[in-house]
Amino acid sequence: MKEAVDLNCDMGEGFGQWVLGDAPDDEIMQIISSANIAAGFHAGDPNSMDRVVKLAQAHGVGLGAHPGYADLQGFGRRYIKTDPAELLNDIVYQIGAIREFGRRHGAPLQHVKLHGALYMEAAVNEDLSQMLVDTLQTTSPDSLLFCMGISKTYAAAKRAGHPVIREFYADRDYDNSGSIVFRRQVGRPDPAQIAEKCVKACKTGKVTTVEGDEIDIAFESICFHSDTPGALVMGQAIRAGLQDAGIRIATAAEIAKTL
Repeated sequence: MKEAVDLNCDMGEGFGQWVLGDAPDDEIMQIISSANIAAGFHAGDPNSMDRVVKLAQAHGVGLGAHPGYADLQGFGRRYIKTDPAELLNDIVYQIGAIREFGRRHGAPLQHVKLHGALYMEAAVNEDLSQMLVDTLQTTSPDSLLFCMGISKTYAAAKRAGHPVIREFYADRDYDNSGSIVFRRQVGRPDPAQIAEKCVKACKTGKVTTVEGDEIDIAFESICFHSDTPGALVMGQAIRAGLQDAGIRIATAAEIAKTL
């Protein structure tokens, strides 16, 4: 059974007057320990980045850059075929934006987590994952890289000795390969069932797949999404369920010190 786990959420996912999801960033920030902040390509703009970074600093939440494909219309959930070198430049650009707002508000960059379709592409693309890790080794050597444990990204980070955190997805289903099942439209989950799923994973290291089987799952952080319908109540249920089970919620940076 885990003694402690990080709880992370994707934040600042709007643009100008447009906001995706019904969960206010300021309320979500009070229940998580790490925030993945949209950096302007799939969502986010300078004003939202400034606002959400400031919130993270105020609540002692670990600051994370959440770079995605340049796809505001599709919210970064569409695969875009592009030159890998150009894609890496896009990622560096977005990480730099979050880092600078963090410096403005006295919050160091804790981690990097790719968004949406880019996250899923890197998970199966060894070359992209290796390029990403090589780049982070130069630009952000102390920043944790968030990814799935079965991913090429995790393998590349481990080979390079780059600090890495594996995620468990609270509001996504798993298949028998250990990968999350990607869906563009997500329904409103039952908060109690989601909390139970997370507590079970922490206690047993198991998750039930869409095929109905039980598989092993290794992780240090639990993720839920602010754009999932009912995200605030779901996040509150996860936090309460973990605490009731005697599992402490800590930042990814704190968890990483024990690895």
